[in-house]
Amino acid sequence: MRRAIVTAALDVISAEGPSALSLRDLARRAGVSHAAPAHHFKDRTGLLTAIAAEGYGLLAATLAEAADLKDAGVRYVRFARDHPAHFQVMFTPELLRANDLELTTARALAGERLRDAVSAVPAGGRGTDARLAGVAAWSLAHGFATLLLSHNLDGPVGDQDPEEVFRLLSGLLFQGSS
Repeated sequence: MRRAIVTAALDVISAEGPSALSLRDLARRAGVSHAAPAHHFKDRTGLLTAIAAEGYGLLAATLAEAADLKDAGVRYVRFARDHPAHFQVMFTPELLRANDLELTTARALAGERLRDAVSAVPAGGRGTDARLAGVAAWSLAHGFATLLLSHNLDGPVGDQDPEEVFRLLSGLLFQGSS
């Protein structure tokens, strides 16, 4: 039942955004009692927090499979394209319970996976401050993904594969990150 509610919520978010979520409507869509969403999530914020935690978990798993920093960035962009509702909720902190243990744990794991990919790049290819290199890598991947999802790159990217475009861009930023 919990999965059915989350799936219904992801459908609504993908189509109409998180502001369109109503627990009563989700119960109807999921074919469960109107009290079921509140039983599983307490409220709308609890549901959105669960979605964000799930998204960070999926992102961490995706980044863990990356061969190198460039591949991590490509996987980040792919994650955003494959999970746009998760992506939107994950990065809208005012919708979430910031101190939720599941959320903070999953977010930390995803961040660790990105830091691992940055740390694997030799200092000559990323500079001496790995933390700032991580901010640069995250900014590039997140910015590209956000612009892509909001269709602001439709003109510049055109019919090119967005993942290949991202590979080219990341190569400009991090020399020697393969």
